[in-house]
Amino acid sequence: MSERPVAARFRALRREGRVALIPYLPAGYPTLEASAEALAALGPAGADLIEVGIPFSDPIADGPVIQRASQVALGHGTTVARTLELIRQARPPVPVVAFSYLNPLLAYGLERFAAEAAASGVSAVLVTDLPAGEDPPVEAALRGAGLDLIRLVAPTSTDARLRSALRGAAGFVYLIARLGVTGPRTDVGGDLSSLIHRVRAVTPLPIAVGFGIGTAAQARRLGQLADGVVVGTALVERLGQGLEAAQDLLAELREALASAAAIR
Repeated sequence: MSERPVAARFRALRREGRVALIPYLPAGYPTLEASAEALAALGPAGADLIEVGIPFSDPIADGPVIQRASQVALGHGTTVARTLELIRQARPPVPVVAFSYLNPLLAYGLERFAAEAAASGVSAVLVTDLPAGEDPPVEAALRGAGLDLIRLVAPTSTDARLRSALRGAAGFVYLIARLGVTGPRTDVGGDLSSLIHRVRAVTPLPIAVGFGIGTAAQARRLGQLADGVVVGTALVERLGQGLEAAQDLLAELREALASAAAIR
């Protein structure tokens, strides 16, 4: 059985001594056309994986920048089906993680979504508001289509909860750097370092850190601690200025991660 795309990507990065750069791109923002262009361009610009957000009208975990981007995308008619079509057309040269809340997937039909996502080139799914083990049929539908189920881990998780939450997880662990919504800058200090060590103690999966990460200094520090860095709000802000601005940000973060990896 061949290795799944996300695991293969992290294994290759580990072999090369590199840290994964994972941008978050809201489908349909700033326009459907620009979104498709960005999907195709971010891999060559330095992304190792891409999270593609399915727009939702009530994105409670997101800050104002991503909320606003979701509303813009919904205004362009960016549905679940259109998001999958964007991915299928763009065929990014790196693994794609579909990032969604549960309600849009339930409304679309879970088995239908899982089958079409896999056929469109999606490698993994992260459902923001699906606690581990709370809905086995949902998890089974996603895994049954060959999709990795990425888990979110909160900084308040006890060791027992970490073990429970990561049971059956695949691909990588998305570690939330701090409580609250996306957007505000995160302090990459000793508490986060300790949290990463706690997560490593309960899972062999790679750890990618997100929420409030978007500067070279943050990436340089995290590159010494984690296996991947997720950048969302900062990239969405740059996308609003044009694709070239977003590519420039990825180049800055890529350089910072490379310097961090050299001293790990």
